[in-house]
Amino acid sequence: MVRYTVRVHRSSEGPPGEEQLAHRIAAVATDPVELDADVVEMIGNRIIDNAAVSAASLHRRPVVSARDQALRHPAAPGAAVAGLPANVRLSPEWAAWANGVAVRELDFHDTYLAADYSHPGDNIPPVLAVAQHTGRTGRDLLRGIATGYEIQVALVRGICLHEHKIDHIAHLGPSAAAGIGTLLGLDTETTYQAVQQALHLTTTTRQSRKGEISSWKAYAPAFAGKVAVEAADRAMRGEGAPSPAYEGEDGFIAYLLGGPGAEYTVELPGPGEPKRGILETYTKEHSAEYQSQALIDLARRLGPGIGDTAKVRSVTIHTSHHTHHVIGTGSGDPQKMDPTASRETLDHSIAYIFAVALQDGTWHHERSYAPERAARPDTVELWHKVSTVEDPEWTRRYHSADPAVKAFGGRVVVELVDGSVIEDEIAMADAHPLGARPFTRPDYVAKLRTLADGVVTTDEQDRFLDLVERLPDLTADEVRALTLTAAEPLGASGSKGIF
Repeated sequence: MVRYTVRVHRSSEGPPGEEQLAHRIAAVATDPVELDADVVEMIGNRIIDNAAVSAASLHRRPVVSARDQALRHPAAPGAAVAGLPANVRLSPEWAAWANGVAVRELDFHDTYLAADYSHPGDNIPPVLAVAQHTGRTGRDLLRGIATGYEIQVALVRGICLHEHKIDHIAHLGPSAAAGIGTLLGLDTETTYQAVQQALHLTTTTRQSRKGEISSWKAYAPAFAGKVAVEAADRAMRGEGAPSPAYEGEDGFIAYLLGGPGAEYTVELPGPGEPKRGILETYTKEHSAEYQSQALIDLARRLGPGIGDTAKVRSVTIHTSHHTHHVIGTGSGDPQKMDPTASRETLDHSIAYIFAVALQDGTWHHERSYAPERAARPDTVELWHKVSTVEDPEWTRRYHSADPAVKAFGGRVVVELVDGSVIEDEIAMADAHPLGARPFTRPDYVAKLRTLADGVVTTDEQDRFLDLVERLPDLTADEVRALTLTAAEPLGASGSKGIF
């Protein structure tokens, strides 16, 4: 890996194009390295993972609305949209939009946490949509997705957006544009312009995930994917972008991040170095914000020993700065303690999540968020006894670059009304590569079987899984068939927009 220092430059001093971060990203995207076998395997896992969570969300209102919008934009050859018949083909940017919302709606697919946050699987919908529309092979698709993950991981590791209240899709637009550049075999200059356009257009505030969280939390990554497709299209037509997008004196770093004196270090593969970033990412066993994954597992472990939660006086979760301030009581968001809060808000409330997991001994993507479940009096009582505190040791582990040290869990102290105390801790979610039960291909398949049950027939699941098993050898027509059709026709939202 090569470490690059990224800082603001005056317009009069450059930097030269080839030294700009966007250009270095484009150079990685256009480096024709082959993929390692374990990377190919993991890409297949994540395609299955995305399909699973998409199937489970097909009837949810935000997904239906996004699909309705996409259906107004048919195209030939076009791209497929999850749940729709295979012969329904839509413009790739709109297919990326609809599929991106379906993938993201349940907050149930893969994650990478470092200096900032990300769901790298959000790169797959735009790259796959462009592959289907342009007739690319399975090998092309694999290389494009590998680039998307590589750039996403590099940016998330090197540049913190959250501290400046910028939403994490600002890293997704450039990574998806780079992935599309690899997929299509674009030259470095064209990819460079697409990356810059995508950055400029996907920089939004973090209010998407603050306060009363709405359906835009699911829409935001889909928007970034759609923008990346459009940015690549414009760049291919010879259109440029604000430049230098990262280093400019009126640009991204200077006015939206650390300011004119800030410096960031971004590590990217050197020439000829394989793209292995996807292997640093991890998926979710539970449909909730990633920093709650390990704590759900810990709650399930603690529950039997506590029994009746009416005996609980308080629950204190000692955890990292990020967990405390983003999904914990350190956020200062009263909505995170509100029984009438939206699903999107509840899945960013570790107090709620821990209380329900402690009582139920399990977690379900629908039942655990049901309004009647959130309003249950004994749950509300327990929920309001849960608080978080920042522990410097868990913050250090959260930010560690050493995979053996890095952790996303915490230590839980449960005080009972009789004065006794129960303590336990967990570093990694059970499904994490270093957890108690790391996810492998059978686990991803089981996740698909579970979430698609009653929505997609077993035969259709089998057909899709067979294509994934043969990803490197898929023809263009087989890549176009890389989608799941629902067993029953999908309904429309019934609402009317502009289209």
